[in-house]
Amino acid sequence: AALTVRFLTRRFIGEYGDMEFIYSHSLTVDGREILFHIWDVPYSQADEGSSEEKRIQWADSFVLVYSICDRASFNILPLKIQFIKATKEGMSQEKVPIVIVGNKRDLHHQRVVSSEEGRLLALSLDCGFYEVSAAE
Repeated sequence: AALTVRFLTRRFIGEYGDMEFIYSHSLTVDGREILFHIWDVPYSQADEGSSEEKRIQWADSFVLVYSICDRASFNILPLKIQFIKATKEGMSQEKVPIVIVGNKRDLHHQRVVSSEEGRLLALSLDCGFYEVSAAE
């Protein structure tokens, strides 16, 4: 989750808005160096068209982030995940790694999506689930 928060920070603290970025990050896991390329796409640009299909084909795994203070950002997740699975898993039988991340955990007084709802959605769609606060 720490790696996820690092890259969430810019988007959700407002350092940039509707721009796409590709980050590269190297990490040593079990003595092996792994290079991550993270394509950060804001929802406003993530239309279900050929550009989104290209992003999905490019990626090996997916982290979908919603705000616990924004019901609409949560409600779009099932359609997005189904689109990813249809696009990615349609070509192979391999399960695509998808994680759902509820952001803004620090704003619990403005929460409109419960942790339980996030966990249940992730369970029903066979995804991982975390809640984080990019501000912390």
